Amino acid sequence: MLERRANPVGRAATASIPRITLGGLRIAVLDLEQTADFMINLVFPQRQLARPLYLTSANGEVLARCSTEPMTDQLFRSADLINADGQPLVAVSRLKSPLPLPERVATTDLFHVVARKAEAAGLTFYMFGADEAENAAAVAKVRAMYPRLRIIGHCHGYLRGDALRAKVDEINGLAPDYLWVALGVPYEQAFVAEFTQRLTRVGVIKTSGGLFNFLSGSRRRAPRWMQDAGLEWVWRIWLEPRRLFWRYLTTNPRALYLLLNKSRTKSDRA
Repeated sequence: MLERRANPVGRAATASIPRITLGGLRIAVLDLEQTADFMINLVFPQRQLARPLYLTSANGEVLARCSTEPMTDQLFRSADLINADGQPLVAVSRLKSPLPLPERVATTDLFHVVARKAEAAGLTFYMFGADEAENAAAVAKVRAMYPRLRIIGHCHGYLRGDALRAKVDEINGLAPDYLWVALGVPYEQAFVAEFTQRLTRVGVIKTSGGLFNFLSGSRRRAPRWMQDAGLEWVWRIWLEPRRLFWRYLTTNPRALYLLLNKSRTKSDRA
């Protein structure tokens, strides 16, 4: 996939959105409602683009990984739009930029805002990712919360080879307005890079990390005060110490360094 700067379709579609550079990545200066409205306007009342627009999100861990993993960095830089899914990015932007981020745009929150708007507009979702049980549970919960939302398909994310390619073609045939891809970093970004050219009938692709785990109820979110204080990582370590302690121990200091030293204060719409 071409980097967004060299991609005329993505560049034109997002030209009006201001961005600032935080930790080395260009982050959209949008709040939750603005991001959701942008996603709705791309497909309603009619599709605006001949290919799917690719949206992803960055937090401190992503910044750290992009600085040490060239392939991950390339995958994120190919996105048409990157939202800030991390409160530290918001805090640093308020310290360093005359155009700070208005708020954190967590995918778990964004999903519900888009779902409400899509339900009212008759737009369609496809939910791809997680294991079979988690995927089914997430879809069931979403259908209960938004009974008029048109979820036209869903599938777990453990397909490979010909089975995966066949599923991608099936998704394209269904032509969902929104494809939510929850495979984790950097696998979901690699999925977009590999299959965008086979998903020409999809409106928007949004990478989603652990979204389906939160939707299903198998994973709990941190209390709001911890989210607002940028301490959600502490909550996650408490829940999964063996899996996450070393990860955050190595990525948090690097992310802080990048935010303080690889951020630009000027806005950038190009």
